[in-house]
Amino acid sequence: MPFHVEISSPVNRARVLDLEQAELDRKVLEPWVAGLPFELGGYGWTPGESRLTVLEGPALGLGADDEGWESVQRAAEDVTRPLLEAAEASAPARTAVVVEADSVAEALQELGSGRTPQPLPWSTAVERIDRRDSEVAAVILVVKRSGWASPKF
Repeated sequence: MPFHVEISSPVNRARVLDLEQAELDRKVLEPWVAGLPFELGGYGWTPGESRLTVLEGPALGLGADDEGWESVQRAAEDVTRPLLEAAEASAPARTAVVVEADSVAEALQELGSGRTPQPLPWSTAVERIDRRDSEVAAVILVVKRSGWASPKF
């Protein structure tokens, strides 16, 4: 059965009907559990500033109007909590660490020294980057390679 989504904030509301599981995961659940902004229904959303409702029920093929949403509410089940819990359980582990140094070169040297950097909650790291904290001089993003072959030189 398809999924029907309503996202609302104090300013906007979007309703998208008849999403398949893969599309729901990619467009809504993955960014939501990662705390990342995303776009849906013509608006940008930030999870901490929005409310999410996911219903599972029969396909309506009506688009995203209020009448369609009212029909969905009568015929569908609210599956928001279990879907978010499953998305959180399957989300990749995210780790943030802090290295205090006076320069990027010094930070890299510190990382190479074998000393353990200070752990930092992922949400705190994202917040510091988003608000352009003046004490953050550099961000190093390490992306895990999956399914890529090592380059041959």
